[in-house]
Amino acid sequence: MGPKIKQINRRLNELATEWNSFDLGPSRRETHSFVNSSDVIGRDKDKENIIDHLKEPSEDGNIPVIPIVGIGGLGKTTLVQLVYNDDRITELFPLKLWICVSEDFDLPRLLKLMILSVNKEENCDGLTVESLQTCLRSLLNDKKFLLVLDDVWNENRARWIELRDLLRSMDGLSQRRSL
Repeated sequence: MGPKIKQINRRLNELATEWNSFDLGPSRRETHSFVNSSDVIGRDKDKENIIDHLKEPSEDGNIPVIPIVGIGGLGKTTLVQLVYNDDRITELFPLKLWICVSEDFDLPRLLKLMILSVNKEENCDGLTVESLQTCLRSLLNDKKFLLVLDDVWNENRARWIELRDLLRSMDGLSQRRSL
């Protein structure tokens, strides 16, 4: 039995080495808001539907969210980039924030990214979550803004509720939208 276990362990080590050679470990993909709209074909109707939703006022006191979901490669990010860069959206939301969440839903990291999106001069290093949310609140209060959370993979409801509650606690909630 001992030699069989050693053989299995040896084979597992070989497989682990081979697996690592593919460099398929966790990676953070960064997205951005720019898109060359002339390179995008066939998304006009989807874009107009989203813009129409963004124009609607919030009535129920909840943070208005427009989820765009689907398997990778369908063009979800490209669609949101088209909406984000549309002149009507820029008029409607003078302040726009593009945050790439990726697999690591880390509230302090997301708060720092939001703060830096509003004020690139802000120093967030070493701040607690309390300080970060206070800073973000002071930057966003009474401002109409669009928040895009792109490349979201985390389904941990408690973390999303924490972020939602933080955003909900700011004044002028009905003037915000999230994609």
